[in-house]
Amino acid sequence: MDRFRDFLNRSLRQYGMIIALVAIIIFFGFMTGGRLIWPRNVSMLVRQNAYVLILAIGMMFCILTGGNVDLSVGSLVALVSAMSGLTLTRLGLPSWLAILLSVLTGLLAGIWQGFWIAYVKVPPFIATLSGMLIFRGINNIILDGQTLPLSGLYVTIGTGSVPDIAPNTVPDFLRIGDLLRLQNKPEYLNTTMLVTGLVLSVIYVLVVIFSRQSKKKRGYEVQPLHLVIIRVIAFFVAINLFSYWLAMDDGLPIMLILLVILYGIYNFIANRTVLGRHIYAMGGNIKAAELSGVNTRRMMFLVYSNMGLLAGVAGIVTAGRLMAASPNVGMSFELDAIGACFIGGASAYGGVGTIWGAVVGAFIMGVMNNGMSIMGLDVFLQSVAKGMVVLLAVAFDMYSKSKSRLG
Repeated sequence: MDRFRDFLNRSLRQYGMIIALVAIIIFFGFMTGGRLIWPRNVSMLVRQNAYVLILAIGMMFCILTGGNVDLSVGSLVALVSAMSGLTLTRLGLPSWLAILLSVLTGLLAGIWQGFWIAYVKVPPFIATLSGMLIFRGINNIILDGQTLPLSGLYVTIGTGSVPDIAPNTVPDFLRIGDLLRLQNKPEYLNTTMLVTGLVLSVIYVLVVIFSRQSKKKRGYEVQPLHLVIIRVIAFFVAINLFSYWLAMDDGLPIMLILLVILYGIYNFIANRTVLGRHIYAMGGNIKAAELSGVNTRRMMFLVYSNMGLLAGVAGIVTAGRLMAASPNVGMSFELDAIGACFIGGASAYGGVGTIWGAVVGAFIMGVMNNGMSIMGLDVFLQSVAKGMVVLLAVAFDMYSKSKSRLG
């Protein structure tokens, strides 16, 4: 009985957010009469909430350093959007060059803030609050209240999908649109998306197997084989089911490729590099990290510079999805990113949190936003609901820590 209780507690800690995400999807799926899980809506959900995921990845690193946040990312997204309109529409530069210059703008803004935080010792809250005002002001100066249309590569990134490699090749028995009573039932399934999902799920299985074998050879403790099998089967099914759902719409969104690449890069940095270990060490005890040889100033500089870079990427995908540079874009984006991190398991004190948790938290925020919008809830009620979820997530983290100390 004790072993079962221990297993249950470990499973809840490790997969609690995924269980919560599934529960929220089921709840809003029921409350919206199934509209939340329509293939077209799922595809739009990925595109509409990509900015949350991108910003949450960068914000997680900020929080890991000691519970710090970046309040300027929404305004920085707006600034990058404005630079896109300036370079592409007004100056007539090629779209690839406009994107490069716009992302570089985000990086330079991050370097600016990283300098003040790391080397001048301005508290991150004050430095990024200042940045929020500065970047929003520059955005309004550039656009002068106007909305500028965007085209070319911006639209491809924001709304495009990978062309199908073999359309109309999927048998009729796989087309379950009629069975599920889906709106806009597809004439065929997107083969590219199906193959991509299958390949990714096989890669996941191989990574889990080889990782477990490597840990066993090094003498590390590993999960029992039957638990690994259950986890592998669950994720294999989930990946392919998600791919199937997207295959019933436009297929593989280019936005999703970008998100997967960013997740892979930053998850590797967090878990497999010296930089990642130093960031976690700073959140655990910054004084001890300094005594251990960690250059905390450099780490803070890099973390906030990286946040600017990712805000630049988020600005590009947001402008591409809207197909315009708007002076009002980016409002409350920083709150969505911060909320996603805390919902995903980040500690308010730093040193605890994962990139995977940020991703799951971002999807939870996205599903909540989309579900409440479909239900027609007032925007103010939506803010109340999101605020309560973030508050409860942090309260649960505090309760878990106090319980572990007492235990």
